[in-house]
Amino acid sequence: MSPRHFLTLKDLSSDELKQLLFRASELKKIHREGALFQPLKNRVLAMIFEKSSTRTRVSFEAGMAQLGGHALFLSSRDTQLGRGEPVEDSARVISSMVDAVMIRTFDHQTVETFAKYSSVPVINALTDDYHPCQLLADMQTYQEHRGSIEGKKVVWVGDGNNMCNSYINAAVLLDFQLVVACPVGYEPNADLVAEHSDRVTVLHDAHEAAKGADLIVTDVFASMGQEDEQEQRLKDFKGFQVNSSLMAKANSDALFMHCLPAHRGEEVSADVIDHPDAVVWDEAENRLHAQKALLEFLLCR
Repeated sequence: MSPRHFLTLKDLSSDELKQLLFRASELKKIHREGALFQPLKNRVLAMIFEKSSTRTRVSFEAGMAQLGGHALFLSSRDTQLGRGEPVEDSARVISSMVDAVMIRTFDHQTVETFAKYSSVPVINALTDDYHPCQLLADMQTYQEHRGSIEGKKVVWVGDGNNMCNSYINAAVLLDFQLVVACPVGYEPNADLVAEHSDRVTVLHDAHEAAKGADLIVTDVFASMGQEDEQEQRLKDFKGFQVNSSLMAKANSDALFMHCLPAHRGEEVSADVIDHPDAVVWDEAENRLHAQKALLEFLLCR
């Protein structure tokens, strides 16, 4: 049987994604009750990090431990995908020794090539093009707080980056409307927008976009690897901060989400992210439970 991979949300059907989100909440409940649940006993997850991350490492490593397995951390010093050795060769060798591979890297082609030559499931934990694991946590969080997201209006404020591209995929699979509010020149993948024009609208006015929103989401203005653009981006994104004024345009029960780390005073104001009703911290914790559901789905077939 060929392995199932998770490189973008589109590797799941709509029904599979919905079931996975419900399962994530079940696993969260099991964990909080202190029950022992170890379906991945003696299984090993290789975690390849060419881009560092606090939440990704902690959530996958803790998740494997809670499910009875083990996570093997490989930093950019331990493996140089495509540099010290062809990706194809790394995939063949590493996948012969572990039960699944998680990769957090820059070029999306790297995870696609690795998956093509891997004998075990490969998980995209972030590339420059997509961040599907974060979307699992975001959608789980919305469902836990507000129920089904079907038919809702979601507004992405900021750069049309990997998170934005993944939100487009989520809109298709979970049947919601996505409005992207970004400065001119920072739009998401044009082909992806065109392919899903029935689900996605791109505007260049954040306050106009926020009207009637059920969920508002943002990310840092300059992602990892774009530090040299920070100063210019701060100028370009003026007017795209998620603050109380912008949230006031949304529905009264609208949620705010951020994948973190956050830069208070830049893409989000402190009063929004630190509000007592903020779900950002639930969203962060849900990376753990959503990814446990994903690992169970991929490895317990």
